Amino acid sequence: MQDAGQMKNPGVFGAIGQSRGAAVFAQSLVACAGLAVLTYAGFVLQVNLTTISFLYLLLVIAMALFCGFWQASVTSLLAVGCLDYFFTQPILHFYMTDLKEWVALGAFQITAVVISRLSAKELRSTKEAAVHRAGMEQLYELSRNSLLLDLRQAPGPQLVLLIHRIFGTTAVALFDLSLGRQDRAGEWDEGEENLARECYLEENATDDPQTETWRRVLLAGPGPVGALVVRGKLSPLVMDALASLAAIAIDRHQSFENEERAETASKGEQLRAAVMDALAHEFKTPLTAVQTASSGLLELGGLTESQTDLVTLIDDEAVRLNELCTRLLLTAKLDAGQVGLETDEVNVQELVSEVLESQHVLAIRGRVQVVMEDPSLAVRVDRALLAMILAQYIDNARKYSAPDTKIEIAVRKSHTEVLISVHNFGSTIRLEDRERVFDRFYRSPDMKDSIPGTGIGLSVVRKAADAHHGHVWVISDDKEGTTFFLSLPIGARRKP
Repeated sequence: MQDAGQMKNPGVFGAIGQSRGAAVFAQSLVACAGLAVLTYAGFVLQVNLTTISFLYLLLVIAMALFCGFWQASVTSLLAVGCLDYFFTQPILHFYMTDLKEWVALGAFQITAVVISRLSAKELRSTKEAAVHRAGMEQLYELSRNSLLLDLRQAPGPQLVLLIHRIFGTTAVALFDLSLGRQDRAGEWDEGEENLARECYLEENATDDPQTETWRRVLLAGPGPVGALVVRGKLSPLVMDALASLAAIAIDRHQSFENEERAETASKGEQLRAAVMDALAHEFKTPLTAVQTASSGLLELGGLTESQTDLVTLIDDEAVRLNELCTRLLLTAKLDAGQVGLETDEVNVQELVSEVLESQHVLAIRGRVQVVMEDPSLAVRVDRALLAMILAQYIDNARKYSAPDTKIEIAVRKSHTEVLISVHNFGSTIRLEDRERVFDRFYRSPDMKDSIPGTGIGLSVVRKAADAHHGHVWVISDDKEGTTFFLSLPIGARRKP
């Protein structure tokens, strides 16, 4: 391909040279004609030397301004010759001995140089301004069209077509890191199929003016998001702007996809909460009937020891299922923000005692130690929700603590909050699981097969704490044991 280009270039440059030569020749003829008219009129009318010199100077200025240096130089030489031959003594003879003639020649040449240079500079500035304006118009059109991209589709195919069409480039290639794809438009040579991908991998952002190939690594946010390679007549500044627009388009597509995923997850969460709410409501009625029947049988008496054990088991499990349904209902309402907090001043010591008197906690009552710095401490909360949090913490300590070890409930107060903790010795929670245990349905891989559970309780605890503007967390290690914390602001209130 390069050999073919080298064979074509001499013909192209020859044609350009011939056209320029013809233009210079035509402009020189115009200068000669102008000199002839001025000389004839001045000679016939007997115009003095000063006047005809000024007219010749105007002609030199006109040629320098509109034609160029060489045309103006030819005109100045011819003008000095005409001055010497027709207007200085001896007339009709070339005899350049007078200093004025040399001064005139110097003045004409200096004028030709200065005016032609100023004219060329102004013309170059005008062309550069026109190119810059055209580039800005193209960039504006690209930026406007990039805002109309279909974000549901990959941005690469759309961008390369826009750049190729708007800027009239030979070829465009774009590599999108997030999608792992490369898109191309225009004519690329063999072996250049992965030019944009290679530009990203090698971080090769060098330009090649000879082949008019421009490379840029696309940057957005913390790091690169792809690469752009364009072949065509562009300036480095325009290429930088193209790279920025491409990076912004890729970043917008990624943000849109993240929003789509978040919205889908949110809808799935809402559906799951609705299903749980419906199931919990449906389970409540038969569970109530089972619990009523089992309690009735125990009250009636007359059962054998085995029958009593079985009915007691049924009654206990019915109570447990009923509590589980209550938590499911509460979870669904907390997720939907439909829980209306019935806040009141609650004495924490009294509430802890009530929770410890509940049926499923009585079995470990002897192992529980309560530490209260202030027995009169009260906090403004929803009593039922705080009781549920305490019950869940104590139940977790019961299930995961070592047999015959102490479970400590501590309540402390600072200037801004009340801190409640439940501590036990037993199985520990890995560092990477300490946040996730509060996610719904999540259970630590170390314990999920050995200890029964649903993974619902702690998620409800966090939701209830959030409703009070509180916070929950856990610390755990082999030496110190495991401690679950709940912090509640003084005078906790419902979220707006």
